[in-house]
Amino acid sequence: MIDSQFEKLRYPIGKFTKPESIDARLLDKWISDIENLPYSIINLVSELSVEALKHPYRPDGWNIKQVVHHCADSHMNCLIRFKLALTENSPTIRPYFEDRWANLIDGNDDDLTDTLSLLKGLHSKLGKLFRHMTKDELSKEFIHPEHGRRFRLDEAIGIYAWHGNHHLAHIRQTLNYKDMF
Repeated sequence: MIDSQFEKLRYPIGKFTKPESIDARLLDKWISDIENLPYSIINLVSELSVEALKHPYRPDGWNIKQVVHHCADSHMNCLIRFKLALTENSPTIRPYFEDRWANLIDGNDDDLTDTLSLLKGLHSKLGKLFRHMTKDELSKEFIHPEHGRRFRLDEAIGIYAWHGNHHLAHIRQTLNYKDMF
């Protein structure tokens, strides 16, 4: 029981599952989720106090501000991974230590202004790139050495849409425990 409760806190929307087929309608939904992520985050965190931003979404998990900063870090890597895949033949991307990045000074900054601005510009750029990719480009791949497999770009769009929604759910679950604030 405790393991399933922990898993629900860790993955409040479940883990990403690649659909059997990825059609234009699904891609459009995923891209819309990616384009709207910064505004969804802003709506959740803009009125929070510095103390509220310090609350973790689960025991031994990141706090709200680390989650927000992580979204910017992760999705900057997303843009680079896509550009590599679009300009090279199945490149091997470079993973990074998310947990270490989250503990750097910018991953713990109480002021989210710069990160929220970055997310708005970054997600606008991602949306533009994704909406103009051809079928051939969507089928291009990158190799992720941590997972030991290739990821098609159409699938990766879904993974990053899930990733944003996953962290939105982390913030929401934290805010649902209002007695902490």
